This record gives sequence, C-alpha cells and structure tokens, in this order.
Amino acid sequence: MIARIWRAAATRDKAALYQHHFATRVVPHLQAIDGFAGASLLRRDVEGGAEVLALTLWQDLDSIRAFTGPDPGKAIVDPDAQAMLTSFDATAANYEVVVEARPDIGSAAPQIERST
Repeated sequence: MIARIWRAAATRDKAALYQHHFATRVVPHLQAIDGFAGASLLRRDVEGGAEVLALTLWQDLDSIRAFTGPDPGKAIVDPDAQAMLTSFDATAANYEVVVEARPDIGSAAPQIERST
C-alpha cells in the first residue's frame, strides 16, 4: 500500500470551498481508478488562512501512475482547484505504508498490519 501526501494553502473561506471540491469532484474521480484505496483531506487553520493536506491511499505505484501519468510524484491540481488555493505543492510524496493501525469493530484493540 502506498500513501500519497500533497499539501496546499488557502484563505479560510477558500479552504472551505476546496473541501467541497475535494469531496465532490476529486474523490469521485479517484474512486474510478483501479487501485485507489481511500482518501482523507486534513485541514489546519493557521494565521492568515488554512493549510490542507490530502492523503490518498493506493495499492501500488502503478495505480498512482493511472492518476498522474508516468511521474507518480507529479501533483495533479486542476485549474478550478488552483483558483481556490494561495499556494500548492507541484509534487506529492509517496510513502510505502509499513505499519497501519485501525481499531477493530467492537474492540478497542488496534489491528496492526505490515504491508509487504
């Protein structure tokens, strides 16, 4: 499993618009790609605006390439999204998920998985 991380910044108002864009346009697009395994958008209000961090999960680098083309480190930011952001990374970082912990349904004990 690969975790892909991308960062951007926006005014607080535009960050709310970007959240809507991510949920209604980005996520449905990603869900149509084989190998897509999940997405989260994190937000942190800071002085003068907000930072957003997109975390997407993929089966492997080939599934990321189905989204990005030949360079899996390239950020894909459509013009509508760019208009909402004050800055954004031109690249994304891809990390191998080596430990993952999730609570088991009905139990407080986490499930620890090792990706190989």
